[in-house]
Amino acid sequence: MSEQDSARYVSRLTKDTLALVLAGGRGSRLKHLTQWRAKPAVPFGGKFRIIDFPLSNCVNSGIRKVGILTQYKAHSLIQHIQRGWGFMRGELGEFVELLPAQQRLETSWYAGTADAVYQNIDIIRTHQPEFVLILAGDHIYKMDYGTMLAAHVEAEADITVGCIPVPLAEASAFGVMAVDDDNRIIEFAEKPEHPTPMPGRGDLALASMGIYVFRTDVLIEELLRDADDANSKHDFGGNIIPDLINRLRVTAFPFHKPGTDAQAYWRDVGTIDAYWQANMELIDISPELNLYDQEWPIWTYQDQVPPAKFVFDDEGRRGMAVDSMVSGGCIVSGSYVRRSLLFSNVNVHSYSSLQDSIIFPQVDIGRRCVIRKAVVDKGCIIPPDTHIGVDPEEDARRYHVSPGGVVLVTPEMLGQRLHYAR
Repeated sequence: MSEQDSARYVSRLTKDTLALVLAGGRGSRLKHLTQWRAKPAVPFGGKFRIIDFPLSNCVNSGIRKVGILTQYKAHSLIQHIQRGWGFMRGELGEFVELLPAQQRLETSWYAGTADAVYQNIDIIRTHQPEFVLILAGDHIYKMDYGTMLAAHVEAEADITVGCIPVPLAEASAFGVMAVDDDNRIIEFAEKPEHPTPMPGRGDLALASMGIYVFRTDVLIEELLRDADDANSKHDFGGNIIPDLINRLRVTAFPFHKPGTDAQAYWRDVGTIDAYWQANMELIDISPELNLYDQEWPIWTYQDQVPPAKFVFDDEGRRGMAVDSMVSGGCIVSGSYVRRSLLFSNVNVHSYSSLQDSIIFPQVDIGRRCVIRKAVVDKGCIIPPDTHIGVDPEEDARRYHVSPGGVVLVTPEMLGQRLHYAR
């Protein structure tokens, strides 16, 4: 098949695909960052939100029919989607639809990942796709879903599961599988207490990325079967996939860098430490996740704000940032920012010092503050002379400190009750 014919083949597959993004979870391991927002709405990378990554993957892959299933504290997520993802052309059959839990078929909220899709089964039938792509809305990665769809069709699979090796010590947080020489899944266990290592790699396990390609007829049939099972928790990883591997052709799609067998970039930012680390990786000289890639852009909504500004150039009062990412609308006034990410509209007043920190939008940092290895939530007003990340005992009394020593600061911890959609 020529390169042009291959592109047309993949284009046909993506055109006939409906993507459903599961974005209703709280993400409780992110602690106070999800107190007022769903996990997919958590800011990431100085400018984006987590959900922008799977949505951008859809658009860049040529999938222009997307449903977003929401539930937990979804207002800021819905607001972000309406503002930043309204550029699809309905007259061309393109859309990003919000599918909030609304008790369409049941009298309860979404009870699991499979139940969330089941409660929208009539919408799937209305769109009549040939394939349904199920995506998690809370991972950071770039992936051409067209390649996975092509592999699914060529393998004559009923279901294809995206997978990636993870350290064995971390595998209990994932669905873990075993495959044969043809990448057919022969075992699947959701969040096992004792994960099975990959053959020849005792330090790694093959984990599900929470990405599934279904033939639509198979998906509908299995959702109906699962809905009738009173003992099921109605979860794809916990119930549907393990039940199917002995009845249907279920294959694994290893996620590699294009054209290589090398492991591709993928991050589960489900804990404070993992979230902090993934952000810090972005400010490396040559980060593995390239946000400056014009061939695979990450789309988002952004406020219309002026460029970042650095003011004062006096000895001891110099506004500057080194090895950092600073978004528009920020003013660094006579302060020093090192190895940090500043989202939009952050004010850093004179004589302060920031290092190894992530500062969310609309944060005001007073004079003579010292902030080290912290995540400061949106809207915080840091009083002058505040020290964060300096005294572990004092931090533990006032803030949340992760096992890795990251200090999480929210307005509520500072006595600032900001109960609004953020």
